Amino acid sequence: MTATTSAATAGRPAPRQRYVQCASAAGLHRVAYTEWGEPDNPRVLLCVHGLTRSGRDFDRLAADFADNYRVVCPDVVGRGLSSWLANPNLYAVPQYVADMVTLIARLDVDTVDWFGTSMGGLIGMGLAGLPGTPIRKLLLNDVGPHLEPAAVKRIGDYLGKPARFDTLQQGIDYAAQLAQSFGPLTPDEWREINTPLLREESGAWVLRYDPRIAQPFAAITEEAAKLGEAALWHSLASFPGPVLVVRGERSDLLSRETVAKMVTSGRAVSSAEIAGVGHAPAFLAADQIALAREFFIGPAAKAS
Repeated sequence: MTATTSAATAGRPAPRQRYVQCASAAGLHRVAYTEWGEPDNPRVLLCVHGLTRSGRDFDRLAADFADNYRVVCPDVVGRGLSSWLANPNLYAVPQYVADMVTLIARLDVDTVDWFGTSMGGLIGMGLAGLPGTPIRKLLLNDVGPHLEPAAVKRIGDYLGKPARFDTLQQGIDYAAQLAQSFGPLTPDEWREINTPLLREESGAWVLRYDPRIAQPFAAITEEAAKLGEAALWHSLASFPGPVLVVRGERSDLLSRETVAKMVTSGRAVSSAEIAGVGHAPAFLAADQIALAREFFIGPAAKAS
């Protein structure tokens, strides 16, 4: 098997790799995305990843949903195959929302459903709260308006730190150690989702994401964090469509108290908790994919 192929991915249809040009105050940049399913299907599911991850985290879920959806999995700017921003201070939710609006315009659809893991969920909430939002349904994977400070500090402790590896496997293992709370994944599963995070450079392997994303992350003040949280609570309360909040049982980022408040604050918010995992459920397991499928598509038909 190759570095990008495992027993789990063998036989899976290959996605289409595409790019869209977006704009920031500092100029133009490209956002990469993979696309699954029929390219003319007007029913679109956008799957948006976490802080240092990539759109390839969703390969299994996207392949499973491709019979119902055109599934689009972007690499948020500064990650994966996307460009790096000229001004690192723009690595923040407003820029990410603007990029997703451009991507949706490229897809030429009026509405989308949204699966957002961690940062991807924050971007989804930011877009969902805007008047005339294109989002129809919103799944928030282990994230909410309030983020536990200890978890934010934990992430900040490793974010942007230089790392070089002699072999691809060393890089895969490093990324797995950082993401160990995703769940008890197999070596093949770690290879499947972590290989796209790495690139070869001068005989070594390095992480693809722009280390400068750590700069605006570290610069967030307590006051700015409170204002951002208030804006996200308002977004959640404003969004008229169905929301499913999924929490990892051992999550240190999203508390049960925050989930309970989200359920009462939103208009149509439900929740589910996945046992045995922390931040954030990987949605590689069949039961986790089935949970998302029931929310977006409906309950599976029972055999007679």
